[in-house]
Amino acid sequence: MKQDLLTFGVWSPQQMQSLLELAVHIKHHPADYKNILAGRSVVALFEKPSLRTRVSFDIGINKLGGHLVYLDSHANSLAGREDIRDTAANLACWADAIVARVFSHHTLKTMADAANAPVINALCDKYHPCQALADYLTLHEQFGAVKGRSLAYVGDGNNVTHSLMIVGALLGCNVLSVTPEGHSASPEIVELAQTIAQQTGARIEKSYAIDAVKGVDVLYTDTWLSMGNKTPLAEIKEKFMPYQVNETLFAKSGARYIMHCQPVHRELEITSRLIDSEASLLMQQAENRMHGQNAILTHLLAK
Repeated sequence: MKQDLLTFGVWSPQQMQSLLELAVHIKHHPADYKNILAGRSVVALFEKPSLRTRVSFDIGINKLGGHLVYLDSHANSLAGREDIRDTAANLACWADAIVARVFSHHTLKTMADAANAPVINALCDKYHPCQALADYLTLHEQFGAVKGRSLAYVGDGNNVTHSLMIVGALLGCNVLSVTPEGHSASPEIVELAQTIAQQTGARIEKSYAIDAVKGVDVLYTDTWLSMGNKTPLAEIKEKFMPYQVNETLFAKSGARYIMHCQPVHRELEITSRLIDSEASLLMQQAENRMHGQNAILTHLLAK
């Protein structure tokens, strides 16, 4: 029976830990996995353009011995040309898996229901599971373990925030989301993460107070202006500038590291000095996208 990866919200802590350990092993022993996808083809179907997601999947699949077919819908909705159910069912006739980067989570659910091949969420409006796995792989490398560590996400509560909370809860990492009022993470997803956290002892919290970040191990931020958002920049800056990750906030927090999933807008959500500092984990996160995704592909297809 095929397994999709639309969100880690349905996984157990044991499954999540095993996947993280698999990502570590793949990164350090790539030769052991060079033929895992031999003879396999993966379709990457993108509504939204990307640098890291596209390149990391393409090169990563090649390293596993597989073949990637990239389909670009020119940043337009997949709906219209033909029913998404038919698109997914047709792709599954030829491909062994479908990697989809889409605007709506509903699109992913529709594809997963129609396709006989696994569907992997490469980003949607609700979740970004591949990014979260890469991020916790990065924390594992820096601290030796994820459990008991603390991460403060600062900025706009979004798909990245949601997946950080879910995967953090599964791995026992404390996650605090600090956002302006009206921009907090989805209450439904926060509640789900808190329920998961009861199994691992993690704390999943949210706040509007920027001072709440004191005593954390890592400060994490993301763009304030998501792709396609037409809100004037002046309005965005007025609301979010007090939540900028800068040298003052970094010092007050006591954090050791800075994280950002990229693309980054220098001097908006984060300063260049922090991006380019020794505390920055941005390039390690970017590299780990490939290793985390290869672990996902191995888990889903190497059976």
